[in-house]
Amino acid sequence: MKISEILNNNKVTVSFEVFPPKQWDKIESTKQTVIEMCKSAPSFMSVTYGAAGTTSGFTTEIATQIKQCNIEPLSHLTCLTSTRDKIHQVVSELTENGVENILALRGDIPQGFEFPDEQYFTNAYQLVNEIKSINPNICVGGACYPEIHPESKNRVEDIEYLKQKVDCGVEFLTSQMFFDNDKFLNFVEMCRIKGINVPIIAGIMPITNANQIKRSIELSNCSVPDKFFRIMDRFGDDPDKMKQAGIIYATEQIIDLMANGINNIHIYTMNKPDVACAIMNGLSQIINE
Repeated sequence: MKISEILNNNKVTVSFEVFPPKQWDKIESTKQTVIEMCKSAPSFMSVTYGAAGTTSGFTTEIATQIKQCNIEPLSHLTCLTSTRDKIHQVVSELTENGVENILALRGDIPQGFEFPDEQYFTNAYQLVNEIKSINPNICVGGACYPEIHPESKNRVEDIEYLKQKVDCGVEFLTSQMFFDNDKFLNFVEMCRIKGINVPIIAGIMPITNANQIKRSIELSNCSVPDKFFRIMDRFGDDPDKMKQAGIIYATEQIIDLMANGINNIHIYTMNKPDVACAIMNGLSQIINE
């Protein structure tokens, strides 16, 4: 089933993200993680492409495992270091394995990186066009930043680029993590005003240890409310307390989003089935519509 169909049925959806291992000898362990997560019955599961596409083959393997668990997989695909031939190869592999949903991303540019030649894609909208040219039936999603992409000059430019991706065929958007719901709600409103009418999924990152927060801010360009810093100050030195507090914060964040009409939630699980399960248990009656 296409993710666009899942998102457009007017029901609450909660999806998970997993990432493949860096070494092949860890693949079975990651598959077991997927199996455990699938027990929580997410609406779908996305699987990342790995840093600079280095684990692209692993991505297909994990997406196939998700499919075998009767959960729809969403495979990430980045174009940062991928030639056109590589993109065609990966899309063909995914299609052959029954994967019909791709999240098209440019990927983070490493410091000092220069695109080698014109064979390489430089923006996500180019990847969207290429995927659609290979197989127009693939459902393609894209990423968005509720608090502005780090490389954008301002919000206006950021939304213009976002609309460009949507106009190329992106059927839904998944947001980077955020910790202030008002930022996301305002972002969604601005998108609608500018004619971006595809589903926008709210990306939630449960912070279960204090060391995560710095890296999270760097990746998503997000702000952190004083409330969360107070939680870290109080519980950050105790792993068990911080884990529980992070799960509760994420769950309350999701409940507030749903109360404000946001029906589609994506949880960045960090490959932790117990965290995903705890959040789903906290939402059990709320999402049972």
